[in-house]
Amino acid sequence: MSSHPRRYAVHLHMSGGQTETVMFASLQAFQQWYGDVLTASAPDTFVNVPIGELEGEYLVVRPSAVVGIRVEPRFNPLDDE
Repeated sequence: MSSHPRRYAVHLHMSGGQTETVMFASLQAFQQWYGDVLTASAPDTFVNVPIGELEGEYLVVRPSAVVGIRVEPRFNPLDDE
């Protein structure tokens, strides 16, 4: 097992009770998305959330619908899940 995370699972907790999990390659990539997209957008506009390994495919949410975020480092190899 690696001592450095291979990626980060970001769990978005939504106001309706749903939880969506998306993957980021690095903590910096998540922080950039969070700062540039989620917090900089108007609360009622739609923003794209990249779905990790699926290039060009996005989850679309309103920033006001995200009530909590949990960031979980993943240490295991990509094909173990």
